[in-house]
Amino acid sequence: MIYTIFFLLGIYISRSDLGLTILRGALFASGYFVVIFGLFNWFGNKEGIYNVVKWFAGDTSGLDFYRDAIMTDSNGLRLTSVFQYANSYAAFLIALLLCTLYLTVTSKKWVFTLLHSFMTVTIIVSFFLTLSRGGLVILPVVLLLILPFLKPYKQILFIIHLFVSFIVSFLILSKVTTIGIELSKQYTSSLSIQGWSILIVAALISAGISFCIQHYASGIIEKRLAKFENKRFSSLIIPLTALIIGTTGVVLIFQDTGFTRLLPENIKTRLENINFQQHSVLERGTFYTDAIKLYKDYPILGAGGGAWSALYEKYQNNPYVSRQAHNFFLQYLVEVGALGFIILLLVIGATLYFFITKFIRNKFETDESRFVFYIVTISLLIHSMIDFDLSYVYLGVLVFLSLGAMVSKVDIGQLSTKWSVIEKYRWIYPSILLLISLIMFFNSAQLLNANTNFRNAVSMAQENKNINEVFVPLNNALNQHPNHPDYASYKVDILLQAYNQTKDERYYNDAVNLIQSARSKEPFNRYLIEKEIYTLTIKEQLPQALKLVDTETGNFPWDISLYEKAISLNFDLGNKARVDKNSTLKDQYWKQAIETYNKIQTKTKQLESLPKEQAQGRAFGLTKNIALTLGQIYYINANYSAAEGFLKFGLTDQFDDQNNLQMTRWYLASLQKQNKTDQPLYDKLIAKDPKERDEINKLVNATF
Repeated sequence: MIYTIFFLLGIYISRSDLGLTILRGALFASGYFVVIFGLFNWFGNKEGIYNVVKWFAGDTSGLDFYRDAIMTDSNGLRLTSVFQYANSYAAFLIALLLCTLYLTVTSKKWVFTLLHSFMTVTIIVSFFLTLSRGGLVILPVVLLLILPFLKPYKQILFIIHLFVSFIVSFLILSKVTTIGIELSKQYTSSLSIQGWSILIVAALISAGISFCIQHYASGIIEKRLAKFENKRFSSLIIPLTALIIGTTGVVLIFQDTGFTRLLPENIKTRLENINFQQHSVLERGTFYTDAIKLYKDYPILGAGGGAWSALYEKYQNNPYVSRQAHNFFLQYLVEVGALGFIILLLVIGATLYFFITKFIRNKFETDESRFVFYIVTISLLIHSMIDFDLSYVYLGVLVFLSLGAMVSKVDIGQLSTKWSVIEKYRWIYPSILLLISLIMFFNSAQLLNANTNFRNAVSMAQENKNINEVFVPLNNALNQHPNHPDYASYKVDILLQAYNQTKDERYYNDAVNLIQSARSKEPFNRYLIEKEIYTLTIKEQLPQALKLVDTETGNFPWDISLYEKAISLNFDLGNKARVDKNSTLKDQYWKQAIETYNKIQTKTKQLESLPKEQAQGRAFGLTKNIALTLGQIYYINANYSAAEGFLKFGLTDQFDDQNNLQMTRWYLASLQKQNKTDQPLYDKLIAKDPKERDEINKLVNATF
């Protein structure tokens, strides 16, 4: 609905020259502010700039600065500005950089030429500070999709301005990077001022050069290329030549040249690591394959909003954690299915078709006032094929506003006279739109109020308020937003705590009913599943708990905690059967426990087939809990050698850990059964607690 609304707004606002000017001005004003905001954080002035924006910056958990405007990961310090994600910020900067260069080339007023050319250096520096390899790969692709729409002399000017800005940026990049890293450790005003001074002087120099190029050289270049413009495919020759020269230049940069010394070490390392065997590329390939598997189960209408984050664990190839598919189109496909996806492609495709055919019809004369919206659209859509840029509402709005602006003056043609009857009922569409808007407004207000009530309930619980007082806002939240998994899960926690303290069945029954109601709407919510398993185990309904765990293992095949629970429940049920002298049932459950472990081993071998460059994700394999349980099964069945193999897994001399203490007892007992010993470990255990000698002897002498 947001996409539709802003697409229509883009059409209607930009139909008039005033509306178009306002829309374009808002685009650049917001874009430049985002860049400046990021640089304020990079140069250590995060508290000052936050004071300017804190009234609309959202929850920052009590911090006096915007959280994660600069982030640190394995690659080093990365600039993210307002996005808190470096790659999406890089995508935004690509769009903004190319728009800025375009206006530098086409602006008729020298003031705007200076302004836009001044910002190019700040944008390029910010772009490299994101350390985004995907952005570096996408930039030339987008450039090739933009240049053919310009006249050859403008293409030359565009490339010259880009080249000048990059050279100036490279000259200061190492110093700016070092200053930012130092300021992240400890702020000093003198170092911050030095950083700003270097950047501003470099930007002024670049702006001055760009101004001279536009003022003195553009006319000469236009005259020299006047004849060339009339040649066939003239608009493609310069971009293709630039591609060849640029590719050659990049190859030379990676050779042992002095140019690489201009780059900071972290940026140089990122550049040198660009290849199709790096982990981020391989992981994205896995996401895309898994998204197709998900789509095949919901092919027509899709699985609904948020489908990827809710369902991806069922289809994943390995135990990665990614709530985003890192591809807007595939993530959209699994949510809305083929029907919704075709509609999306028709809207985007028709818009591009009408825009491009108008461009061809006008003999390669672009509509300069609207071309920036084409640049924004292409930049963000291309980059969104490798990342989740459009999950940010701001970037999604930019794309669909821009699509609307692109076709706002396109003459699509008139309907034939037989359709003129529609004119009489033209009031229907805006009326429906108004009705939907009102419904959405009141629904949103209700959901926001529910969230406020939930926050109040959490706050009251933290203040140790009476349970009945906490339930007032919490119940209001659930009434306003029934079956919300977070609200339901929080109330279930309180109810189960109350039950454990009072043994009042009313609390238990309310918790069970709430879990079942919430899971009817959110069947794949992992927290609700965990709570349902818990409610069954505390009532000793172990067969039902085991059945539920086995079912959910199919939905979460890489969640090792579910395998742990399955093995533990099989052990407990088998042990109960052993006590009841039912050896057949005992053997059945314990065989299932061993088969579950065999499944773990099989899936672990699958992980070994992953390329060495690709990260596995979450840990998956034998755990201490599984090892202890299987060790006990084999010990009781008198297979002491197999028991020893499991019980020594991850064993340490940290006897304060009760799990480790129990493993040590069983391990030492299994050794004694084989006339073996681990004397150093035994001595440490007895030194810690002499009573452990009796515990071990009990196990050795036990009759099962």
